[in-house]
Amino acid sequence: MSRAALFDLDGVLLDSHGAHLATLAGYAMAMLGRRVTIADLPTGAHLAPRDQVLAALGLDGPIHEESWDAATATAGLRAEPFPFTVETLAELRASGVATGLVTLRSRRWVDWLLPPVLLALLDTVVCFEDAPPKPAPDGLLLALDRLGAAPQDAVFVGDTVVDVRAARAADVRAVGAGWGYTEPEALARAGADAVIHQPGGLAFALLLLTGNQQPSDYAKRS
Repeated sequence: MSRAALFDLDGVLLDSHGAHLATLAGYAMAMLGRRVTIADLPTGAHLAPRDQVLAALGLDGPIHEESWDAATATAGLRAEPFPFTVETLAELRASGVATGLVTLRSRRWVDWLLPPVLLALLDTVVCFEDAPPKPAPDGLLLALDRLGAAPQDAVFVGDTVVDVRAARAADVRAVGAGWGYTEPEALARAGADAVIHQPGGLAFALLLLTGNQQPSDYAKRS
């Protein structure tokens, strides 16, 4: 069986905080026909379901998906992979650990948001269309099935309480990303097996957690 490192997308591999908030504000502005800025969004908008945020702004009806996609594509220009992302994924794969993405994003949004060099370093991508959303474990288990990895040989790196709950439900080691959307202390309280406050040395930490005893030279230096 393979060893595997699975990742959430937003706030973990992709610095998309501003892009997500810009999507919400841009969509609301187009639908309401008045100026809506990020400052006008309710507190906690970066973590709340989009329907809930938009309802707080006065949009109670169904979401117009084409308009949402347009807002996402425009705002996505502001989203960039974190500086460590490509190097970390490359290091894991070079050390024999399969990599996967499990995200609530739609597949078309993932293709828009991530550059080809990053997509090429992911052995599998599980999106919103593929499995029931987290905290259900289905997406993680689907990714592991595709990778030929058992839960005990895998980790899932996420930055929300929902991510931690999904990992625990799947019997996968939960690693809290302290640089993401949620305070490290909250991730620890949710039951994360480990919380990494800063991403420096992330590859080395994940190699140890997956039981890999032969990290490459880069990992040893991290």
